[in-house]
Amino acid sequence: MRYLRIGAPGAERPVLYADGMLRDLSEVTADIDGAFLAAGGFTGDPGELPPADLDHKRIGPPIARPGVVLCVGQNYAAHAAESGAQPPAEPIVFYKAPNTVVGPEDDILIPPNSKRTDWEVELGVVIGRTARYLPDPASALHHVAGYVLSNDVSEREFQLDRSGGQWSKGKSCETFNPLGPWLVTPDELSFPLRLRSWVNDAPRQDSSTADMIFDVGFLIWHLSQFTVLEPGDLINTGTPPGVALSGRFPYLAAGDVVEMEIDGLGRQRTVVKG
Repeated sequence: MRYLRIGAPGAERPVLYADGMLRDLSEVTADIDGAFLAAGGFTGDPGELPPADLDHKRIGPPIARPGVVLCVGQNYAAHAAESGAQPPAEPIVFYKAPNTVVGPEDDILIPPNSKRTDWEVELGVVIGRTARYLPDPASALHHVAGYVLSNDVSEREFQLDRSGGQWSKGKSCETFNPLGPWLVTPDELSFPLRLRSWVNDAPRQDSSTADMIFDVGFLIWHLSQFTVLEPGDLINTGTPPGVALSGRFPYLAAGDVVEMEIDGLGRQRTVVKG
């Protein structure tokens, strides 16, 4: 299934895409949130739902604000190399503020005094069942509610030069996680997935989840050894090469247009504002 949320920030309505039509889920659930996902999502007849109208409506992030956003760094070997690092022996994990999550067409705001704001196309994983101390990576996949297209926007000076030993300063600025448009259930996807990004129509990233160092099952299993993952939580699984940090491209500036796409998960278009 495919889920969408439409409407003004804080007042989004849940939508289901099924049988070639958008259906309003408001009679079934107040939101695409942890409680809805933990209950298995929509299980009824889509034909009994009223149609949903997208005309002139904002597309919000496809999930309500998650309890936590966990991110994995340098999870593509080529990206680790362009960052000047060796591939990690085990996942690098950092937290991103949940209030960074915005819609797939919302503006990206450059923080005051920032000169190194960067883009990162990523596969996002949304948790559907509580995961704690899972026994193995194979069982971890049963805890996935769905997948999303995620932009882990980063301010590299804050992340690296002013980090204080951690990365979250450069990851948690306002609007730093455009998400969506769709939340897609696992049965609708076939891995590997192609990931791409563009800035002002110029290609930047073009890779595949086949190049991930740690796959989705391993990441969920690994994280569950250190923290409890709850329904509605978001995991950003790392970005492939082709970001500004590589030195091959300029950092983002006001007026830039960032576009991203992942097979089966849709496309984002965000405008950078100073």
